[in-house]
Amino acid sequence: MKYKIIDKSQSEEIAKLAVCLTNEIIERTGIKHFDVDVPLAIDLCEKYVSNGIYHVMAAFDEDKIVGFGAICESHSLYAEGKFGIIQEFYVAPEYRSKEIGKFLIQAIVEFAKEQGWKRLELCTPPVPEFDRTVGFYKSNGFEITGGYKMKYEVA
Repeated sequence: MKYKIIDKSQSEEIAKLAVCLTNEIIERTGIKHFDVDVPLAIDLCEKYVSNGIYHVMAAFDEDKIVGFGAICESHSLYAEGKFGIIQEFYVAPEYRSKEIGKFLIQAIVEFAKEQGWKRLELCTPPVPEFDRTVGFYKSNGFEITGGYKMKYEVA
């Protein structure tokens, strides 16, 4: 298995995996939290990767991407500077429980160190359907910091 930052040419593969992630969240919770638009996801991924505002660490089995973590930089006073946010993290179901996620997290941590980030943050739903996901992140060094992920629709 190889772990590396993708370039724009692999955006379509990443966008399709992100749609799988979105669909899995909808399926597990029974609530349509997101709209699923594959062409838009591909377009956004290409733009974000090209502009350098979205970094994607991918896990490769030969030439096939089987998992990814999408990371963006943010800044705050509470984090004492710049830090990374893992926006999406996904490993294809047939590749789970094979430590791919563990090594993907480790590769993202190394990338974060190279960027000079103070910390990494992520959000996972605090509902029983995601207890295993929370356990995975905790076993890989993340800690629960409390709160809820909230949104406000501007448009």
